Amino acid sequence: MLATRVMPCLLLRNSSLVKTVRFRDPSYVGDPLNAIRIYNEKEVDELVFLDITATVEQKPPSFRIIAEVATECFMPVAYGGGIRSLADIERIFELGIEKVALNTAAIELPDLVTEAARQFGSQSIVVSIDALRRRFGGYDTYTRGGRTKAGTDPVAAARRAETLGAGEILLTAMHRDGTMEGYDLELIRRVAEAVDVPVIACGGAGRVEHFREAVENGASAVAAGAMVVYHGPHRAVLINFPSRDELERALGGMTR
Repeated sequence: MLATRVMPCLLLRNSSLVKTVRFRDPSYVGDPLNAIRIYNEKEVDELVFLDITATVEQKPPSFRIIAEVATECFMPVAYGGGIRSLADIERIFELGIEKVALNTAAIELPDLVTEAARQFGSQSIVVSIDALRRRFGGYDTYTRGGRTKAGTDPVAAARRAETLGAGEILLTAMHRDGTMEGYDLELIRRVAEAVDVPVIACGGAGRVEHFREAVENGASAVAAGAMVVYHGPHRAVLINFPSRDELERALGGMTR
């Protein structure tokens, strides 16, 4: 097994799988359960499912879809979207999901992170941080699907998440989302140097070499979206994942 976890980050909109570019213009890419079956066959390390409309539309998590995902998946799953209470988290875990990702709730309801970590263990609580580079340098953190500025920068948000009890940080560069141009390495480095918990780099992966660059800059794990749902220069929809040999060549021998 590789020392670095590599995971698809899949976006749910209602009951469909979609992909965004810079958090905008979601395009339909298929049925989530079909995607899961393909990733099962490819023996991916872990899956991240994020419902991108639940919080924005003030809806609770879609427990029906979560149950279907948990039943179909052969690998650990982290789910985020619409989570606002310990009861939500408990039900998600009861359905068979291994981790929850808290984004808006981590900013607006910080005690929820602490209470969830205490009750379920830090290893099952991921704080998701969506960061946007400012035009003249620095970064802002956003919540509510990238619509609301949180009033803090991602380094401060990550430190606070660790203090609250989060076991991992899912760090997404909004300005790289869906571009396949590579991760924001400066952002990864700043956040990884500020915390002791693992940082999952997300936003911008386009080839396996980008995974290595992220790890070299402090990421403990890497997530990919467009890269694992599209194929070719015209972005034909094709659920895919790098072969074990490709990952070994890019990441073999790397530790964090």
